[in-house]
Amino acid sequence: MGKVFLVGAGPGDPDLITVKGIKAIKQSNVILYDRLVNKALLDYATEDTRMIYCGKSPNKHSLTQDEINELLVKLSLEGYTITRLKGGDPFIFGRGGEEAETLKNYDIPFEVVPGITAGVAAPAYAGIPVTHRDYSSSVAFITGVMKDSVDEDEYWKHLALGPETLCIYMGVKKLPDIQKLLVKHGKDIQTPVALIHCGTSQKQVTVTGTLEDIVEKSHQITNPAMIVIGEVVKLRERMSWFEEVASEQNVPQLIY
Repeated sequence: MGKVFLVGAGPGDPDLITVKGIKAIKQSNVILYDRLVNKALLDYATEDTRMIYCGKSPNKHSLTQDEINELLVKLSLEGYTITRLKGGDPFIFGRGGEEAETLKNYDIPFEVVPGITAGVAAPAYAGIPVTHRDYSSSVAFITGVMKDSVDEDEYWKHLALGPETLCIYMGVKKLPDIQKLLVKHGKDIQTPVALIHCGTSQKQVTVTGTLEDIVEKSHQITNPAMIVIGEVVKLRERMSWFEEVASEQNVPQLIY
């Protein structure tokens, strides 16, 4: 029987992976890695480690989630030590929970190695704290992509007057719909918004605005990107730091 490490690779900057995550990579025979994992992290593996790409882009999946689950089981039963390397944190929109359930069903040993999620890291690198004593005491991590069975109107109604900071993953293409639904259900149209593309990398681009004008400004931003909505976005004006550091230092690039 082998073993599986469900490892969060962090948001992009390869220096943000945990020490435990690096240890898992180094001891594995097989690594199954996702699209938003910085490939520089694969250099920690031994030369004979087998690499399997499991990336999913919005319109194309190299492997379905069921196929990934089946592969984890098959390789584990063959005795391999596996690192399932996932962008960000495996349990925050990483479908790591489904993989852990599958492994548990087959009594396959596994460990979860948390990672820094983009919902925290990208705003931080843009100079935006997701909580702040004077602006926000609550934050929600939200997906912009949901099952067909979900009532989107009710979904965004629940969030419009809920947490003070909204961090939205996979939502750039649906930004016009998100904006309309939040405003429809009572979110102030002057609420600050930030769009952060490729957070924590040299490719990072941040665009700010309000719910009133952010859709017009969003044409510069493509996936992968985080949407941050809330008063904390105002702090970027005096807390922005990464752009200056990146221009002075050799900040690691995102290698996809």
